[in-house]
Amino acid sequence: MAQIVILGSGLTGLSVAYHLEKNNFYDYVLYEKEDTPGGLCRSIQQDGFIFDYTGHLLHVNDEYFRTFLEDIIGLHHFNAIHRRSFIYSHDTYTPYPYQMNLHGLPHEVIAECIEGFVTKPLLQKKYPSFLEWTTAHFGTGITKHFFKPYQEKIFACDLNDITASWTGRFVPSTTLRDIISGSLSGPLPTPVGYNAQFFYPKEGGIFRWVHALSQRLRNKIKTNSCVESVDSKNKIITFTNGDFDTYTTLVSTIPLDNFLQILKEPSSSHLYTASKKLRCNSVLNFNLGINKLNLSDKHWIYFPEKKFPHYRLGFYHNLSPAMVPEGCSSLYGEIAYFPEQEKFLSQKITQALQMTQKLLNFSQHDIITQKIIHIKHAYVTYDFWRERSLEKLHKKLHSYSLHSIGRYGGWKYSSMQESVLEGKIVAEELIKQCNVSMVYQKKEEHIV
Repeated sequence: MAQIVILGSGLTGLSVAYHLEKNNFYDYVLYEKEDTPGGLCRSIQQDGFIFDYTGHLLHVNDEYFRTFLEDIIGLHHFNAIHRRSFIYSHDTYTPYPYQMNLHGLPHEVIAECIEGFVTKPLLQKKYPSFLEWTTAHFGTGITKHFFKPYQEKIFACDLNDITASWTGRFVPSTTLRDIISGSLSGPLPTPVGYNAQFFYPKEGGIFRWVHALSQRLRNKIKTNSCVESVDSKNKIITFTNGDFDTYTTLVSTIPLDNFLQILKEPSSSHLYTASKKLRCNSVLNFNLGINKLNLSDKHWIYFPEKKFPHYRLGFYHNLSPAMVPEGCSSLYGEIAYFPEQEKFLSQKITQALQMTQKLLNFSQHDIITQKIIHIKHAYVTYDFWRERSLEKLHKKLHSYSLHSIGRYGGWKYSSMQESVLEGKIVAEELIKQCNVSMVYQKKEEHIV
């Protein structure tokens, strides 16, 4: 029996383990259901191409995280890249972000966007929907031509059902001067947004550095260990292969909806029912290896218009030449959906591939290889039920000595940097708790 059991060796789980060991704490065990660690931060090699589980870019703005990367793998193993991302609408490429780069769009669209910004309404509600929030911040024109259609595609649901609490660093603000300047000329001289610059491994895809992190652990990761149930009263974990383990404290990075469904509670607090109310869409990720050099010079493209079933295309060969064989290019595309929309996926993927070929001017004969990946948990739905209930769910789990953390364990959006930093914080908190418990136990033994 280990004091701490960690479920899931995605980035957050690996970070918890790493930071436990960094503080000379080894009384833990890390379980992983797959045969390799990494979670969604993994890469596939196929016919000489490397594909990630859709686009993974490393954003670094925290000094500790920068030092952490230097220690784990060394920043010289990454390409430092300045973003080249665009929006494709009205048969025109405009630089990201849309709200600052309207130049080249039809005049009536530009006029509608500027007029909408000038006449935008005041935000009336304390907790607005995303649609209300973006209309109040950017006006009806920018909302109509970009935010509403794009976010409906990526979230695959009605924007009136989604809060604006997730926006934070993801949506750059703008001014009337920026909008007018970006309408009269090319892109702004200084790129804006959290992803204006990013890092990507020179070799091996995104899994390259995650693998390096897993190799730094002294304790061996127990792979092929799929959890069947967690008994929170007796603190017993049962696995699908019949094995079991006990724990003092449990850290889970399993998607929260799934975790609540396998959790056996000591009291009736209806966590299983709550699991059914946690909403999260899925993404179909199609990847193509193409026998054509320099298919695109862009890093990724957003597609807000409804005629395109995919919301984004990205280009691996512009992240690192090592992702493709010599003389080739590669791309990934993303289509979001909920289970009830799954029946339309076959039609959508066919349409997406046809439109991508036409837009980028390559034929079916140019495709060397194709890989389709279904990502079951993709974008957490920040609906109003989540806003009211998530903190209560986590408090209830804490009362059982359970910590559900990470992008899906915490049921939130988080970058790779944020996942590592959260793992560090949780590891240090758990060590303090263990030390306090040991001191208390020694006092009890002394009294006896």
